[in-house]
Amino acid sequence: MSEQKAAEQAQNDSVQVEVNEAQTSEVLTEEESLQAEIAKLQQQLEEAKENNLRVQAEMQNVRRRAEQDVEKAHRYGLEKIINELLPVVDNLERAITSAQGEGEHLQAIRDGVEMTLSAFLAALQKFNVETVDPQGEVFNPELHQAVSMVPSAEVEANKVLSVMMKGYTLNGRLLRPAMVVVSKGAA
Repeated sequence: MSEQKAAEQAQNDSVQVEVNEAQTSEVLTEEESLQAEIAKLQQQLEEAKENNLRVQAEMQNVRRRAEQDVEKAHRYGLEKIINELLPVVDNLERAITSAQGEGEHLQAIRDGVEMTLSAFLAALQKFNVETVDPQGEVFNPELHQAVSMVPSAEVEANKVLSVMMKGYTLNGRLLRPAMVVVSKGAA
């Protein structure tokens, strides 16, 4: 019997070893699958972090662009209406020029138009509208538009001889260039 018991014991031991090996391989397989799952989740976490950073950066860019657009709208929002009002200033200046005569009536008209013009220009200055009046200055194509060039012995070349129409800027941005006659210099 002892041989039979020994054989059964050996068989039991062999079955036990097979069961242990199966359990060990099963545990290893579970560990490997857990490791793979952890690696996959870590990769997804990294991707989510990168996407989050990209979204945050994009939101900052959108916010910055919106702030810039609002600032530009505040700075230059008056551009259209001021462009419509500039001919009124021109007409007031022409009225003052045409009322350059003697007589009590002309003087009263000229004084009234001059007061209206000065009030109008003061109102424009409150909104950072500046006049470009380049009489006697060097011609600057960024601020002036040459209507013609005239030879002049008294004024050196490339200087403004006369201003036909003043120019205007709004917060440093050119609204309308000054229309000028430029000297060619001595003929």
